[in-house]
Amino acid sequence: MSAKLFKSGLIVSAMTFISRILGLARDAVIANLMGAGANADVFLFANKIPNFLRRLFAEGAFAQAFIPVLADVQHETDEQHLKQFVAKISGTLGVIVTLVTIVGVIASPILAALFGMGWFIEYVNDTPEGAKFELASLMLKITFPYLLFVSLAGLAGAILNTLNKFAVAAFTPVLLNVAIISCALFLAPQFDEPAFALAWGVFIGGLLQLLFLLPFIFKAGLLVKPKWGWSDPDIVKVRTLIIPALFGVSVGQLNLLLDTVIASFLETGSISWLYYSDRLLEFPLGLFGIAIATVILPTLSRNHVTKDDKAFSANIDWAIKMVCVLGIPAATGLFMLAEPMLLTIFQRGEFSPLDATYASHSLMAYAFGLLSFMLVKVLAPGFYSKQDTKTPVKFGIWCMAANMLFNLVLVWPFAYVGLAMATSLSALMNALLLYTELHKRGVYTVSSQTLLLLLKITIACSLMGLSIFVVNPMVSVWVELTLLNKVIELAKLVILGAVVFTASLLVLGVRKSTFSPANT
Repeated sequence: MSAKLFKSGLIVSAMTFISRILGLARDAVIANLMGAGANADVFLFANKIPNFLRRLFAEGAFAQAFIPVLADVQHETDEQHLKQFVAKISGTLGVIVTLVTIVGVIASPILAALFGMGWFIEYVNDTPEGAKFELASLMLKITFPYLLFVSLAGLAGAILNTLNKFAVAAFTPVLLNVAIISCALFLAPQFDEPAFALAWGVFIGGLLQLLFLLPFIFKAGLLVKPKWGWSDPDIVKVRTLIIPALFGVSVGQLNLLLDTVIASFLETGSISWLYYSDRLLEFPLGLFGIAIATVILPTLSRNHVTKDDKAFSANIDWAIKMVCVLGIPAATGLFMLAEPMLLTIFQRGEFSPLDATYASHSLMAYAFGLLSFMLVKVLAPGFYSKQDTKTPVKFGIWCMAANMLFNLVLVWPFAYVGLAMATSLSALMNALLLYTELHKRGVYTVSSQTLLLLLKITIACSLMGLSIFVVNPMVSVWVELTLLNKVIELAKLVILGAVVFTASLLVLGVRKSTFSPANT
């Protein structure tokens, strides 16, 4: 099973890699166009709210509740029942997100006031900073319909993932990035405020994602006429699972959204610095953590349906090993190369070297939480696949409360960096709680072999970090380099780190066979 999972994970990672590269290109275009100024803060704010809701309605809580039920229906019933289930779930979800979208567009000033409270207070006091509130209210009207498009695209992607067709759904974010980049390059000159062009890029990108997936659903024989099915037993089961999962699976996104509220009270640029550092964090998180989580949930759901407890535990162990061997070196690289990466990718146009320095501080704080973010992604499916969403939501609420406490304690001495530190700490707490509960229930216990592997990875990463530290030029040198030389220098450091890490693992006795279930 590990070979099949590895192949599926590799496919998702490859598609995600393309998407993340274009995502970095998109962010570089945004940085060049607007830097980390007031308008950049507003666009990133207007984009964050529908993206947060996307996590709830599409690839987050909905997927975690829908996929196990879909696996159940596939296993227990005939094709006609399966089509009826898809028709009712698409109709029910479609109606709900359409209503939410309409409310969001109409109530955009309320949302802007709620989540950009600092800007709203400035608006009430009639200060120049209040213009951010007005701009955010208008921009939300354009970006909010993205929720509708991407939620339905998320449903289509979840269906294809359950059918083991992972590549198609993993590719769709590429279309969003292409749309935003195209609008930034060709539409922005037509606007007095370029941020509006980016907002239309979000709208168009969401629509393209949905349209792209429909032919594949048709080919799978599941493009059926949507029906309202609120009271259908299978839909009731999804409803029952999704309500607590709204918090459980999205606690990280809730924390980031709450960070935005607090950051709106801080100096101009705080939201942008957090955004750019978060985007670099999302690269390895999406490439490794989310990719592994995407393939593990349908597999664990099938293990649960067939009552194969041994395979269930072995597949979680495989996922833990994979996120450790990929996540720990990625976190080390992000920490050691935070400022060089930000200078190389974003420093041009309106994005200054000082912006790169500020963003690097929050990136280093986020890097400490990368492994925890990944572990949450692979441990939570251990509950969702068993149709238990209540336990993760309980832990999620605890962690959200802890995150707010960490925010209040850390934001005053460390400003926006404290918000990143708080997010990492709450993610660590979430991962520990999820593992402890799986262990307590006898579902999964980390083996001595896996702990030994973790020790070897830590040693290899320490050597990797030391080698990068010795060779890495001073920041003043990085600022003076041309873009081409920055890319070459950064590539050298990344290759050096990868070679030292891989060689160290080999010397320590880590082999391909280490990652098979036979070694769990």
